Amino acid sequence: MTATGEFIRALPKAELHLHIEGTLEPEMMFALAERNGIALPYPTVEAARAAYDFSNLQDFLDLYYQGTAVLLHKVDFFDLTMAYLERAHDQNIRHVEIFFDPQAHTGRGVPFATVIEGILEALDAAVGRWGMTAHLILCFLRHLDQDRAFETLEQALPYRDRIIAVGLDSSEKGHPPSKFEAVFARAREEGFETVAHAGEEGPAAYVSEALDLLHVSRIDHGNRSLDDPALVRRLADEAIPLTVCPLSNLRLGVVPSLEDHPLKRMLEAGLFVTVNSDDPAYFGGYLNDNLAAVETALDLDIDDLAALARNSFRAAFLTDPQIAAYCAEIDTLAAS
Repeated sequence: MTATGEFIRALPKAELHLHIEGTLEPEMMFALAERNGIALPYPTVEAARAAYDFSNLQDFLDLYYQGTAVLLHKVDFFDLTMAYLERAHDQNIRHVEIFFDPQAHTGRGVPFATVIEGILEALDAAVGRWGMTAHLILCFLRHLDQDRAFETLEQALPYRDRIIAVGLDSSEKGHPPSKFEAVFARAREEGFETVAHAGEEGPAAYVSEALDLLHVSRIDHGNRSLDDPALVRRLADEAIPLTVCPLSNLRLGVVPSLEDHPLKRMLEAGLFVTVNSDDPAYFGGYLNDNLAAVETALDLDIDDLAALARNSFRAAFLTDPQIAAYCAEIDTLAAS
């Protein structure tokens, strides 16, 4: 491992853009399918992994939702979440804010309680084992209608103390943030923080809508923000975090190569950027892999990597003392 690779490994960091269903490695998919008596369309693990080849977001989502079919019981969601948390701990991720898609499961007849209680049990175990802190973010599926989002929000209310925020994910094109303005308003009334995927495949205008109509505190992805200079100035002036996912962008054709990724330009424009892994089982890399990839492709230095790590904590739903402690640890490492 290179000196920079060692630095990435040693960096304390937070992950803020991680879909727990997107951590379903083919090996676990097969194990859960066997345990639950589910037939898969792939003869082997290798064949399943070979199918993880996409040309756009919708191609990925079709396979992603197919994979969720093996998740039926509380223990399945526990095992899925625990496997990710073990990887996160190994990569020195100290805090995670995990997206989950309850509608992808309740629509198949899996109770909301089964989904969230399995995930929460794993998050609690990570706190006990490693002192890792964790928050849970409920995402509405934007290809479904707002009425269904309201139904999901009602199901979430008994777990209000365990869900930090609501978000918006799934197919972006043709599903602007404005479609969900009312349910986000209700969520804010209930005390939830708000975030939203915007500007991945959708236009910069979707980022503006997420800010103005959903009143989000951070934007997930946000690549297309660079198409609108006034929006870039606004994002910089208001210090709106962008949770960027480089390997995801590459695999989904959002960028033609990592050398063309806008991360470096975002940093140079003064934007508040973090690096994350999105759906790492499908995109071939967890958080440290994303950092190592952009370090090479964009010629980032240790100061850049340390800044990204600080940003990950500053953008998280953490207290000021927690953020200060993590940033001090990063400062010490960067100075050594």
